[in-house]
Amino acid sequence: QVQLVESGGGSVQAGGSLRLSCTASERTFSTYAVGWFRQAPGKEREFVGTISRSGTKIYYADSVKGRFTISRDSAKNMVYLQMNSLKPEDTTVYSCAGTSAYSGNFVRPPSYDYWGQGTQVTVSS
Repeated sequence: QVQLVESGGGSVQAGGSLRLSCTASERTFSTYAVGWFRQAPGKEREFVGTISRSGTKIYYADSVKGRFTISRDSAKNMVYLQMNSLKPEDTTVYSCAGTSAYSGNFVRPPSYDYWGQGTQVTVSS
């Protein structure tokens, strides 16, 4: 079972930045498509963005486009979510997810096989 681990969450004022990291126990994580999602209590999981296996295809939700950037460093077995110009409405738990599938609708949570526990991001006004 592949274990994904997020780090980098915390508290920041509106307009600030945070960088979340996602890694896995398996070296093969560097070959996974990885998605970032967020979920507030009582709400459905929301797509944030996804990066392809090669890192050449990256897609973002409209709500974060232009503010968030996903990247990966395969040598370090890491995927990052750089969050700039944070807003109070970005406050929630962020999770990374991975899949070894070559194709799929990576905007949808069911397309992913492995999930991290999540990390809390709090943006104060």
